[in-house]
Amino acid sequence: MSHKVVAVVDYGMGNLRSVAKAIEHVAPGATVLVTANAAEIASADRVVMPGQGAMPDCMRELTARNLREAVIRAAAEKPFLGICVGLQMLFGHAEEGNIMGLGILPGTVPRFPAAAMVATDGARLKVPHMGWNQVKQVGAYPHPLWQGIEDEARFYFVHSYYVLPEDPLVAVGVTNYGIAFTSAIARDNIFAVQFHPEKSAEAGLRLLKNFIQWQP
Repeated sequence: MSHKVVAVVDYGMGNLRSVAKAIEHVAPGATVLVTANAAEIASADRVVMPGQGAMPDCMRELTARNLREAVIRAAAEKPFLGICVGLQMLFGHAEEGNIMGLGILPGTVPRFPAAAMVATDGARLKVPHMGWNQVKQVGAYPHPLWQGIEDEARFYFVHSYYVLPEDPLVAVGVTNYGIAFTSAIARDNIFAVQFHPEKSAEAGLRLLKNFIQWQP
């Protein structure tokens, strides 16, 4: 782990520094670069794609900074972690702004349906979904990034949209908020989550540590 270079993609969106600080905390021997340089992203050992804010802004900035191809290539070639909008942009059509994501994985990004935003006691649920919620680990086998994290551990969320993958087998985490939605996906070298591990205390730090050690 001591010689790994981790690129945190800087496209002007998201809490990049807190993500970088959390990775530095769990991997003190790694070099963590917060970078908007496509060459640095290409040469890194693993790539983290954070995201916060509106999907149209994120996609626009990614293109404006000439990082789109670098991110697509990284998602194809090396351990890749997407966070929040960094998960959503892996998919296709997004209701927010009626735009297309990167299309790396087939699926859409709808908004939480207003009619379904009702808690078990009948109270209305607010959108955005904000705060701590449980993640049920799913899949044919436990994913390596869940190692040491108990099933239904709580993570911190802030979002109004969620991913709806075409292939249900990519889902490795499911969360309930009015509806059951996919809160973590995995395929080959890609792992991406709707929640913010950098804000999720011990469980989030353990997930980041697992990502640094992961050999897909």
